[in-house]
Amino acid sequence: QLQASGGGLVQAGGSVRLSCAVSGTTLDYTAIGWFRQAPGKEREGISAISSSGGRTKYADSVKGGFTISSDNAKNTVYLQMNSLKPEDTAVYYCAAVLVDTVNSTWGIYPIGHYGMDYWGKGTQVTVSS
Repeated sequence: QLQASGGGLVQAGGSVRLSCAVSGTTLDYTAIGWFRQAPGKEREGISAISSSGGRTKYADSVKGGFTISSDNAKNTVYLQMNSLKPEDTAVYYCAAVLVDTVNSTWGIYPIGHYGMDYWGKGTQVTVSS
């Protein structure tokens, strides 16, 4: 089970940190991805972390502004979002996939390439101009 939290209303240029609390498994066995879906747009995979090896990845649209991290002791993954823009307004979701699914191709495909095994409910982030 995954629970995303931390969304809200923020002004452009501001920051938000999202959390994804994972239960029922551990981050040793799962890679966690963050996705977002803006109104009228397709869902976009924006970042992912595989604690097995400490590997991360980012979509070009968020690279340099967003940072993903994990606290394995708390079984929680974070997405720090800085310098937010109105176009970052979306519902943000975290999802999990078995680490064995992504390990061998981590450096090849974006997180959106993989069929995620579990999804959490989203958290709304609204960036005002």
